[in-house]
Amino acid sequence: MARSSPFLGVFGRFGRSESLRTLDKVLRVVDLHPNLVPEAVKLTVVSLLMDAYAEDPREPHYRHAAELIGYVALGADGFTVANGETAANDAERRIEAALADEDSLDAKLILLALHSSIVHPALKEAWQLESD
Repeated sequence: MARSSPFLGVFGRFGRSESLRTLDKVLRVVDLHPNLVPEAVKLTVVSLLMDAYAEDPREPHYRHAAELIGYVALGADGFTVANGETAANDAERRIEAALADEDSLDAKLILLALHSSIVHPALKEAWQLESD
């Protein structure tokens, strides 16, 4: 099966791809405005999800990724206010696990956020996040 491309709709000629619309929607749900996430980051998130979920990620997969991206971008306080303490604790557990398993999807999402400079400064310092 040929891999569908999230890139086709990026320039607006054919409309925005379903994958990117779904990601934008779930970013809003976690209180991170999609315009605060660079388009290249969103395209890479979609690509990582397609790789991780056999080219067929569903909305819960997008939501799961958006929660982690939202946490690292908004910071602990901002994310907790918008999403609750349970969601923030879950995101923190995911970061701990990602630091232990650098090949995990969560580790790749965090590294992507680091490289694109969307990680909240307080979070970067608290977790001592850096990329080589």
